Amino acid sequence: MARFKGDIAGSRGEASRLGDTHSGISAHVRGWNSGIRVRGYAVGDADHFEVYATGGSNGVTSDKFLGVLKADSFEPAS
Repeated sequence: MARFKGDIAGSRGEASRLGDTHSGISAHVRGWNSGIRVRGYAVGDADHFEVYATGGSNGVTSDKFLGVLKADSFEPAS
């Protein structure tokens, strides 16, 4: 059974993907020079989402960890 669901829409329509407790889910939305990556995973009964800034399709810069979103808080990177 799916624990996570991701939806995306663009010029070619919409698509969705499912992830379970073991696989988690991830998405990378990007332009040429910048983007954002989100990785969702389960920790016990809680959902956690790691958020990263990326160098986009060009890959000019390495990913930068921004923080973790948990059910009741956002913990920014130190």
